[in-house]
Amino acid sequence: MSKILIRGAGILGGRPQDVLIDGENIAEVADTIEPGDAEVIEAAGRILLPGLVDLHTHLREPGREDSETVLTGTRAAAAGGYTAVHAMANTFPVADTAGVVEQVYRLGKESGYCDVQPVGAVTVGLEGKQLAELGAMHDSAAGVKVFSDDGKCVDDAVIMRRALEYVKAFDGVIAQHAQEPRLTEGAQMNEGVVSAELGLGGWPAVAEESIIARDVLLAAHVGSRVHICHLSTAGSVEIVRWAKSKGWNVTAEVTPHHLLLTDELVRTYDPVYKVNPPLRTATDVMALREALADGTIDCVATDHAPHPHEDKDCEWGAAAMGMVGLETALSVVQETMVETGLLDWAQVADRMSFRPARIGRLEGHGRPVSPGEPANLVLVDPAYRGAVDPAGFASRSRNTPYQGRELPGRVTHTFLRGRATVVDGKLT
Repeated sequence: MSKILIRGAGILGGRPQDVLIDGENIAEVADTIEPGDAEVIEAAGRILLPGLVDLHTHLREPGREDSETVLTGTRAAAAGGYTAVHAMANTFPVADTAGVVEQVYRLGKESGYCDVQPVGAVTVGLEGKQLAELGAMHDSAAGVKVFSDDGKCVDDAVIMRRALEYVKAFDGVIAQHAQEPRLTEGAQMNEGVVSAELGLGGWPAVAEESIIARDVLLAAHVGSRVHICHLSTAGSVEIVRWAKSKGWNVTAEVTPHHLLLTDELVRTYDPVYKVNPPLRTATDVMALREALADGTIDCVATDHAPHPHEDKDCEWGAAAMGMVGLETALSVVQETMVETGLLDWAQVADRMSFRPARIGRLEGHGRPVSPGEPANLVLVDPAYRGAVDPAGFASRSRNTPYQGRELPGRVTHTFLRGRATVVDGKLT
């Protein structure tokens, strides 16, 4: 593998420095490095970050290859600056056995665009009735450490307790989709003023908050780790903040779309805005931003949820829930958190690389930009601003809520262990 010299990039948004990549690792970081036989990338004005890590990606394979495949999903990830993603378990068949998670893991290895860490199901078939083969999935070649029934809530308290107890043996984590099912039957959007005016079934904030409150108590009781998926309400923030003040092992994520969009957009009846949990109010959005800034929310996770055209281009009630997000996440975070002064670029690296890698116990990712570390890196042009055009997405699906919206920032290069997967904004 040839040497690459990244010249004059602001590492984590700091002063310009040169970074030399030799093979799979970072060889040198200095104010000035002689290129020698290295390929030179002129990076003045750009920002160099550790490769992004997503704790929450739906790659759909096996079973829904019409929406996404591991190959197309990892290409989308690389285009967005990601070098590792965690693939959720709601595939067909469900990733609830060692055989299925190993299949996903192997497909990720074959894709070559980013590392894929499978997430195992908590319960058999995501049915919430019987624990899946947690130990076997952990002991498999995939080495599963994160388990989630995402898309469905583990609503049975006894099952949730048993899962938390089981994963303690190997320092695993249960990632909960917090949604009390009986409070959300027929729900179509956030319960509030807009849902009342539109006559759509409401998804109340308490349906999320009640499950989070229960689960942080259970995690504390058994001394285990719980991670809250796609936290979306101001009340949820306060519960997580309280749990952390107790010293309990609780972490949480927020999606880019919940940092930017509100339920007012549902007035258009455009199903592109239909998502679970739903878009909330402007008050919730501000609470989520502030919680991400102060560290109450640990990280940004995309909840990348691709759907084929026919599943979204229909009437609101029949439309699937979900949005694609891998290729726009960093731009949305720049728009909502950096340009508002809530985070600097070093903190973006913390929330989008260091912390998610640590939560997922992911080796080789979320590492400092330092000599000897794996060269998993992303180079960003923060001065760029342009309209989102889903026709250019690497993802197989186009269900983005940002079509035509102007967003800042552009990933110019992504490196996976020293190999460029994106060059000048284009996949290799």
